[in-house]
Amino acid sequence: MRKLVLFTLTILSTLYLAAQDIPEHISYTRIYDFLDELATDGVIEFNSVAKPYSRSFIAEKLVEAESNNSLNSRQRKELKFFKNEFALELKRLPDNILEIRTKSSTLALLQPAYNYRDTVFSARITPILGMHVTVNGNGAFTKRWFGADLQTMIGKNLSVYGSLRDLSIDASWLKNMPVSAALLARPTYLNDYPGYEYKESALGGDFSDSRGGIKYAWNWGSVGLVKDNVVWGDNYHGSNILSGRAPSFPMLTLHLKPVSWFEMQYIHGWLVSNVLDSTRYYIDNTGAKEYRMANKFIAANMFTFTPVRNLNLSVGNSIIYAEPNIQAAYLIPIAFYKSEDHTLTKGLGIENQNSQVFMNISSRNIKHLHLFTSIYADEISFNRFLPSSKERNPISYKVGANLSNYPVENLSIIAEYTNTNIINYKHSVPALTWSSNGYNLGSYLGDNSTELYLAARYKPMQGVDVSLSYTDAKHGNEYIYDRRAVDNIISQPSLGDITWSNTSLALDLHVEIINNVYAFANVTYSDIKGYDRTSSSYTIIGEDTRTAQGYLDLFTPKYLQGKNTTLSFGLSFGF
Repeated sequence: MRKLVLFTLTILSTLYLAAQDIPEHISYTRIYDFLDELATDGVIEFNSVAKPYSRSFIAEKLVEAESNNSLNSRQRKELKFFKNEFALELKRLPDNILEIRTKSSTLALLQPAYNYRDTVFSARITPILGMHVTVNGNGAFTKRWFGADLQTMIGKNLSVYGSLRDLSIDASWLKNMPVSAALLARPTYLNDYPGYEYKESALGGDFSDSRGGIKYAWNWGSVGLVKDNVVWGDNYHGSNILSGRAPSFPMLTLHLKPVSWFEMQYIHGWLVSNVLDSTRYYIDNTGAKEYRMANKFIAANMFTFTPVRNLNLSVGNSIIYAEPNIQAAYLIPIAFYKSEDHTLTKGLGIENQNSQVFMNISSRNIKHLHLFTSIYADEISFNRFLPSSKERNPISYKVGANLSNYPVENLSIIAEYTNTNIINYKHSVPALTWSSNGYNLGSYLGDNSTELYLAARYKPMQGVDVSLSYTDAKHGNEYIYDRRAVDNIISQPSLGDITWSNTSLALDLHVEIINNVYAFANVTYSDIKGYDRTSSSYTIIGEDTRTAQGYLDLFTPKYLQGKNTTLSFGLSFGF
């Protein structure tokens, strides 16, 4: 009888919760890791190919997990903790340690937030405040930020949310290097730090990050206009399809799940090209021309089919285009955009737009084991798959596995391998590359690269996550997409000369005992090198040749070059 009651409550909660859609940002990794753990253990079932998830969906899955008797003690405590974080989505006010409470609101110091709900309107305002300190043999720098996050749900279907954080870096304690060396995210750097557009200063630099949007949702779908980060492709150390590393960009979104065996994601986004358009400019009051950037758009869809429980097969395609205006054909969510492009640009005698296809397979059919692979194809010629062909298709693939809570409880073992061929993500027209603000939208390693990632993640108690990880990343010869020599470029050996490598061993500790209050410590030993080319001295058309130090400067901030043991620690409210 008890199981029947719990099952009924789960179904009713699912129907009631599904009509709101505020995305939970991908930076809150603990909730994403917890849901992945529950799914891998067979407690819940869902499609993990596209993030962010909505807060209502997360709350729905937490309710679903509550009825499962196989949760261990730590998981049940985590479940209770996260349900308090998503209390408004569960139609109640959260419980706090220090608070002022009325019938319809709470004002809390721990967790720091203001919450309000009535029969029509609910809202959550959270302060954002934090500081990280990073230290190695090259000196130290601090990263500080402040801001606020607002989430509102109006009626049963409408959601409005927004967040703003202002961040500054003080690198005045660095030794024998410019303060700009502490700006660890740049478009050419081969690391997975979130991308930002820095404003450099005498102390280091600063930037602001504003996200938000409005969404209308119903029980089996949602539509919205948002500015946010998105991740497509299963992964535990960066996706090779859409990684979410580039700065957030505005987009139209459509999400449909009309039946249990089919789901669709679609976006149409406004990207930043970083390419000046010589035909578009302002004239200032001195008569000088102030040029504007060329337009750049993305349209992408992903269709997921679930033929049997816990097996998700996803396929999709996308296009980057740089027309003066939005092209209506790319607003069609189910279109095959390469075909549309051939129709729209036929006979112009110029380059087509830049289209891609991708697929993702995720299997949790074996309890405690998640197997996955994702493939991103920039362009495909089937003749290049023949053994006799020297040319290789510009393709990136990722394969991986996660063994969770078996044979050791609360321990996950992860293995992931990524390989990306030459000139994948690139294009001969700079405005059409797979990037925004210069940051690659796919793998953080870019093209002609490989990565092996191994990790052991242990959760000894509620709110405490410890991980030990090993990364072996390599980048080969660097090429531009030169249309005159592209056949010769993609005929070169994969990797070829190793021009850059990163071997790292990292120990991470994350603690979130109180909702919305987050502490972390990380120590990483890294050996990051640049290499002189070792093959014959001649270069081919399209190759970017440099010295070992030249490659190192291109791909790595000076602060992290060579052998370093880097310690980072910090505390944040609101993440």
